[in-house]
Amino acid sequence: MDTNAAIPRPIHDGLVPWPDDLAAEYRRRGYWADRPLGEYVLTAADRWPDKVALVSGEGRLTYAELVFRMDAAAERLLDIGLRPGDRVIVQLPNDWQFVVFTLACFRAGIVPVMALPAHRSHELTHMALHAEAVALVVPDRVKDYDHQALAEHVAASSPFVRWTFVSGEARGDALPLEPLLAVADDDAAATRSRMDGRAPHPDAVACFLLSGGTTGMPKLIARTHNDYACNIRETSAISEVDERTVYLGTLPASHNFPLACPGVLGTLFAGGTSVMLPSPEPVRAFTTIERERVTLAAAVPAVVQRWLEYRRDRGGDQLASLRVLQVGGSRLPDELAARVQPELGARLQQVFGMAEGLINMTRLDDPDEVIHATQGRPVCDADEVRVVGADGADVNDGDPGLILTRGPYTPRGYFRAEEHNSRAFVDGWYGSGDVVVRRPDGNLVVLGRDKDIINRGGEKISAEEVENVVYRLPEVDLVAAVAMPDPILGERLCLCVSLMPGRTLELERVRTFMVEAGLASFKLPERLDVLDDLPLTKVGKIDKRALRERVAAVVTGSST
Repeated sequence: MDTNAAIPRPIHDGLVPWPDDLAAEYRRRGYWADRPLGEYVLTAADRWPDKVALVSGEGRLTYAELVFRMDAAAERLLDIGLRPGDRVIVQLPNDWQFVVFTLACFRAGIVPVMALPAHRSHELTHMALHAEAVALVVPDRVKDYDHQALAEHVAASSPFVRWTFVSGEARGDALPLEPLLAVADDDAAATRSRMDGRAPHPDAVACFLLSGGTTGMPKLIARTHNDYACNIRETSAISEVDERTVYLGTLPASHNFPLACPGVLGTLFAGGTSVMLPSPEPVRAFTTIERERVTLAAAVPAVVQRWLEYRRDRGGDQLASLRVLQVGGSRLPDELAARVQPELGARLQQVFGMAEGLINMTRLDDPDEVIHATQGRPVCDADEVRVVGADGADVNDGDPGLILTRGPYTPRGYFRAEEHNSRAFVDGWYGSGDVVVRRPDGNLVVLGRDKDIINRGGEKISAEEVENVVYRLPEVDLVAAVAMPDPILGERLCLCVSLMPGRTLELERVRTFMVEAGLASFKLPERLDVLDDLPLTKVGKIDKRALRERVAAVVTGSST
């Protein structure tokens, strides 16, 4: 522990609250239930104490065991010296430790910042500094990558970090995570009683999710206990989640989609069983679905493609229990959507949403045409949606436009991001940059994004962030990161560059440089186009539309 670490500013310094009149309305209509998130899991445990709540590898935790570990860990965190409102960077794979630690934070009022396992020093250092995080939680190693060394680097780069918790073999001053998450010597009822007295306010921040990072580094999205519980309850109702649900979490659980739409948390709130799996690789996923009798799973389009191919090649009835397959992260091609139920046997539920709030889903009883060709409609009656043109005026149903939204689980601004908030949030309406068509039946069809972002299989890559790093290469004169179409991932990253006189540049050199700069691997370019000159608009900016069209023509032409 670093006793000389700086003291972070209070969390309320930088939050954007809901207006008082709307907050009162959301309470009156029952969207905000004024219950902290940990209480929902306790309620399920009271009803089904001996039921299996969590499966992770060969391990199983009943509801009674889960909440005892949750309360014990919450109390230990506070006893160690963390305080309600403190921020903690959490970078753990899909396992029981992630779930128990996250629930312990909810219970204690400590705020997890949901980092991705793929993030590296570039992203984590930014998060740690921006959030003024006091602790890091990481695995020791995942495959061949040393996450503990990464945490050491991040901690050394931040004046706020005081603790590092490591799942696995901790070294140096790091603390082992598993003893923190163990059951307590005291009895469960006594520990619960003490933590009941320290429960956070329902309007307090429960966690920070990450934006897609459309302009530079990802921004922090503050989700309160009240609004996040609303998010979970509404999506659970649409997905028909109940105590019989067995949910397979294969996507990184720190994403909003597998965490809370309804995801791992929604399943635990309802008394179901959450099954954690670090990878959606078909062999392991299909085996797990069969063994655990999974009824609900979530995937991105690239995973769906792999599952369809595996099922076509192998056949069998491993997916016999799977009732619903949710697909989100990026748009699922209509032709793949039509194959899900005939080939995988599960009802498809399309999901289009954002960590900033609004979630849209197709309904399980929708006609096939709606399920195959749309991305659904808002899950909550209080969700407000506008579709506007370039002039900001509402467009007619059937015409494309930018989506604007507000509602009881859509925050009113990013954390400590006044300049960006002035652009993204206007009169309480959040603009995600998604271009959609709203049909007369209320369902949305997602056409793409207006912002400068590449959506690689659900992972959002900021063109600006990539370009800022590539500009450090001495060979580069001008650079533009653009999306190129891909039949499986939807988009991949292409770099278009012009070079300094007499210089050359290869793709591998760029990728190696970006890895050394600490960028996550999913942000590495997969194509490099070296041009004599980059096209410019009439006002002298790089013409990315022209570059996207050029790359798309080359890629499409080379694949035919």
